[in-house]
Amino acid sequence: MKPSTRIALRPAIRQQLQCTHPTPTTVPLIAREYQRQRQRQIHTTPATPATVSPIHGTGPPPEPPVPAADSASSRLERRKKQADLLSKAQAIRQQQSEAKSTPPSLSKKERAEALLRKRFWKHVHVHEVDGAWEVHLDTRPLRRPNTKDVVRVPLSKPLLASALAVEWDSLLSVYQASRQHLIPLTSIVCRALDIADDDAAAATRRGAGEGEGGVGGVRAAIARVLMRYLDTDSLLCWAPPPRDDDLPHEGTESLRDRQKKAAEEVVGFLTSRVWPGVEIEPVLDGESIMPRSHPEVTCQIVQGWIMGLSPWELAGLERGVLAGKGLLGAVRLLVEWSEGFVGTGVGDGASGAAPGEKRFGVEEAARLASIEVDWQTGRWGEVEDTHDVEKEDLRRQLGSVVLLVSGTGVR
Repeated sequence: MKPSTRIALRPAIRQQLQCTHPTPTTVPLIAREYQRQRQRQIHTTPATPATVSPIHGTGPPPEPPVPAADSASSRLERRKKQADLLSKAQAIRQQQSEAKSTPPSLSKKERAEALLRKRFWKHVHVHEVDGAWEVHLDTRPLRRPNTKDVVRVPLSKPLLASALAVEWDSLLSVYQASRQHLIPLTSIVCRALDIADDDAAAATRRGAGEGEGGVGGVRAAIARVLMRYLDTDSLLCWAPPPRDDDLPHEGTESLRDRQKKAAEEVVGFLTSRVWPGVEIEPVLDGESIMPRSHPEVTCQIVQGWIMGLSPWELAGLERGVLAGKGLLGAVRLLVEWSEGFVGTGVGDGASGAAPGEKRFGVEEAARLASIEVDWQTGRWGEVEDTHDVEKEDLRRQLGSVVLLVSGTGVR
């Protein structure tokens, strides 16, 4: 097969122009031929027109698109619906299990397991008995798991008693009542009552000449544990200054600036209203990796203040410190809501509050405890079913502290 001969377009036309004597008649013909050669297609595929599909739709045009809802709110709504469906399914299974009697052929162990999957109470009530609130499951009073004593809440804490009843009314079986993460209020109330019993036993031993100081072993152990968080408080551990290649964007603040601002607000409040004259400085600053210890005087004052708390306040402080991994934020929340002598009564028009001063609540305490996490997730995004679960669990733990220490008593 003879190969095709390629002739350059422009040199051929230029050669033709040179060989042809231009005349008024030949000049237009040569120009048209040049234009036709330039417009000649370089492929041989025939062009096909587009096929336009007819519109068969009837009625009004569709609605304009609506922006999608926020991802966090949509996940929350979806989980609420899932929780409602699960609760309905559990109620149906419970009704079916109640309708069927336990077969006599089951062993003793199998019968016990079957009873754990049931709820032996139908209604939960709060009654005032002998100067205290008691939660009753039908006719049975709620008891502590270790001593079997009746759980008694002071009369100045009606919200705590009501919340305790709601917690038990939401349980579906005896097995759920044995899970600590499902009964946070019950566990913290029992912890406060255990501290009170230990203090009373220590006072009795001191009166009988068998001990010194009258301080319970549980109280002393809690104080020692909480003091460890003072030297590693998350509010006092600041990130190093940002480098040139890690400067924050314009209009935003760095992690160090955010930590410093939050710490100055809390420390300024505590050193002026709770521990006047106490020096509290950052324990981890700059490029250091080992935290510094506070002065001995500061540790003695803070530890003495912790030892003087009531059992309810001490149990609430312990829960807040363990939940937020810091002592200062938990103390700030405690003194804001406590009905005892450590309550400062600030915010929302309380005595001693500055005009327009906002009350320090659960949301503020949760933000203090998760400054670095919020900064990192705001920069890189959050992991679903991890960061959001920890965020809600932290607020639940801090909310139990507020319910435990608050009340109607005069500060």
